[in-house]
Amino acid sequence: MQENIHPSKFKITRELREQALDQKPGLIWFTGLSGSGKSTLANAAEQALHQRGFHTYLLDGDNVRTGLNRDLNFSKEDRIENIRRIAEVAHLMMDAGLIVLSAFISPFRSDREMIRDLVGAGRFLEIYVDCPLEICEKRDVKGLYQKARKGLIKDFTGIDSPYEAPESPFMTIKTAEVPLELSVQQLVDALDKNLKR
Repeated sequence: MQENIHPSKFKITRELREQALDQKPGLIWFTGLSGSGKSTLANAAEQALHQRGFHTYLLDGDNVRTGLNRDLNFSKEDRIENIRRIAEVAHLMMDAGLIVLSAFISPFRSDREMIRDLVGAGRFLEIYVDCPLEICEKRDVKGLYQKARKGLIKDFTGIDSPYEAPESPFMTIKTAEVPLELSVQQLVDALDKNLKR
């Protein structure tokens, strides 16, 4: 069926949208264990970028799974498909000229490399939200780690499924050691140089 698909060529290009918004589109990808602080950090970073005049959109795991990806479960295959769909949506948003922030466990390097290849290495800014497992478990307001340790959730990252840390992220943020405000300040200062036209 692919031979019957012919993407349209539009007159308004990404470059024109970049000029209109006066920014470089990028994908800021927060990865780390459940409970590491990805969503908190991404939310605060988006607010700080917005205050600096950037045009942004935040994609978050639970929010995406209540809509776009509500048909997926947590099998390995569906988790990979979850990330693939998110990457495609982020790519479209970047084509619209936006800076996209995404907060997902995304435990496998191969998945994150797929995203990098899709959106372009220079536009994929990987943020490793580094937090010890024991701290993540203490922060676990949803009780997911407890369920995983009881065997009620299978293939849970950090318990019975591995997390592959980034080898050379744009930035590593240790949320158990550095206060949120300082982390956001350091991150946004670094991003500012990469996202301005």
